[in-house]
Amino acid sequence: MPESPVPLEFTADPGRLDAVVSLLSGVSRSQVAGWIEAGLVEIDGRAASKASQKLRGGEALRVSPPPLPSAQVEPEDVPLDVIFEDEHLIAINKPPGMVTHPAPGVISGTLVNALLGRMSLPEQQDFDGPDGYRPGIVHRLDKDTSGVIVVAKTVAAHARLAAAFKDRETKKTYLAIAAGAWKAERPVQVDAPIGRHQIQRQRMTVGGAGAREAQTLFTPLDVHPDGHGRTLALVRAQPHTGRTHQIRVHLAHLGSPILGDAVYGRASEIMPRHALHAQFLEVPHPVSGDILHLQAAVPEDLLGAWVGLGGRWDPAWEQAPQ
Repeated sequence: MPESPVPLEFTADPGRLDAVVSLLSGVSRSQVAGWIEAGLVEIDGRAASKASQKLRGGEALRVSPPPLPSAQVEPEDVPLDVIFEDEHLIAINKPPGMVTHPAPGVISGTLVNALLGRMSLPEQQDFDGPDGYRPGIVHRLDKDTSGVIVVAKTVAAHARLAAAFKDRETKKTYLAIAAGAWKAERPVQVDAPIGRHQIQRQRMTVGGAGAREAQTLFTPLDVHPDGHGRTLALVRAQPHTGRTHQIRVHLAHLGSPILGDAVYGRASEIMPRHALHAQFLEVPHPVSGDILHLQAAVPEDLLGAWVGLGGRWDPAWEQAPQ
């Protein structure tokens, strides 16, 4: 595991926090913003909450940069379920348990390691930094979330795909098993900003530090009681925005966290990981502009858990929503 850099300590000048730390540390403001979001920047002994925070001058700043992953991330021979591939991009059905890209403390077994075992990946701007080694990575799925993920194979493709996600030109549809208080009788649109938890910095929460707008449409497909006062629901989730842990946080906000989600709900003997799958993705091709309709088959663990809990499965749910 790489050694952690020595923490940096400064006396603040007046100005915006991210700009002041960037000037004092020599690191880009975007990287500093990532450090602040991860709780790595302290002001007078307390974790900073947002990059735009104003400093009067004279505050004690402490920055704890994360260790960089090894610059020599090794290619690995790992089988991948390829959904689509051409000379510009590749779409993978990512299995649960696979981290998207190397990061401090995780430099093997990731999707990037597996892709490097079969191709070269573009070293676009900021592909290697404190957030991890991310060549070609356009968007991410949590480690235990399975399903469709798209990776660029050229710098130009990365730029176009990244813009498509940023400008909300994509359409994402997930499948989840939720358990809790939400009766799930009809579709519900959740519009609740998400930010980092003030104390547990690895968690996100509605509200929270630096909260940003977040909208998700949840459509229940099948619902039944679990016999213990809770409602079990097979849910289709369509996030309009792309915040960290968005679907997991919003379902917990409804009182029905995802089955097996030990972070926002509780662990499950039936589902050893959180029951969330990126089933469909529509994204414009970076060269032709044609819409790619990508689909990842529902994994056996999620389907088996749902049927094992007494739920029904309709083959029509294998078709993308209109």
